[in-house]
Amino acid sequence: MITFFCMSTRAFFEMNAGDEEFLKRHFDTAGTIIRPGSFDVKEMPSPEKCEVLSVFIHSRLNREALVPLPALRFIATRSTGYDHIDMDYCRSKGIVVSNVPVYGDNTVAEHTFALILALSRKVVQAHNRAHTGDFSLTGLQGFDLRCRTLGVVGTGHIGTHVIRIARGFMMRVLAYDTKPDKRLADALDFEYVDALDNLLAKSDIVSLHSPLLPQTRHMINAQNIARMKRGALLINTARGGLIDTDALLSALTSGQIGGAGLDVFEGETLIKEEKQLLSNEYNLEELRTLTKNLVLFRHENVIITPHVAFNSVEAFERILLTTIQNIQAFEAGKPTNVV
Repeated sequence: MITFFCMSTRAFFEMNAGDEEFLKRHFDTAGTIIRPGSFDVKEMPSPEKCEVLSVFIHSRLNREALVPLPALRFIATRSTGYDHIDMDYCRSKGIVVSNVPVYGDNTVAEHTFALILALSRKVVQAHNRAHTGDFSLTGLQGFDLRCRTLGVVGTGHIGTHVIRIARGFMMRVLAYDTKPDKRLADALDFEYVDALDNLLAKSDIVSLHSPLLPQTRHMINAQNIARMKRGALLINTARGGLIDTDALLSALTSGQIGGAGLDVFEGETLIKEEKQLLSNEYNLEELRTLTKNLVLFRHENVIITPHVAFNSVEAFERILLTTIQNIQAFEAGKPTNVV
């Protein structure tokens, strides 16, 4: 049980029943607002009193959303990424933001390989065909991972675990990172390349594990996709904005990219349940994004999962425990995991 030194007025959004139950077992939730949906100030009885706010990735905490919370002092995002938060506004108002830097390195890495295996062995196509009673093998031939080259973009916690798994499959691994770690490369027996283009040109499968920053947006684009091996696979369990969707669609159609496994995609926050889609208003650019995504989803060589790579029992427990500890540390005057 975690004890708090100072009670603040708190609000948690994007909490399902299991999350709420876990929270209440480890946390004094007296006076805490807990809501299942994304952040909505209308769901808060006294938003002007809220000092601590906790959200996940689907809550867009831009300036407009945060202005109605004048007492807000701390945001605890239950994610590693924080591109859904207006950091400039938070800095200007002295609002501290903490994240969960490590919770699912093995979890996301395992999902990454689930996507790789599903594509390399055509699992989805085989499953769909078998469900129709057709057990023919035509068009279902896959390929071995052994001796294939995996290109890992970003060798942080998740990328490193992907490399460990790949070496277990006896794959050759190339990596690209702006801060290469030679000791890590020696320990796990992989090789850093000096440029992203070099990695793309030499890899049979490319897996993205980079944060979404202004300099990494559309890091995979029409220009460098052309440098990839024809028919290579592309995996993204990081952030959708790393890939230019237009370029990906074109490369899938031409066969330059043989398949894509995507747990994230551009404009994923626009994708909602059908009833919400019908009731929401979208601008022209959002409608274009939605249309591109619908085309992408229907491509036979694309496997889409709805941002669930992190979604294991163990990972969620780590997320919630770290979030509780972040709030505890902030209320004790010693904030941790500050971004």
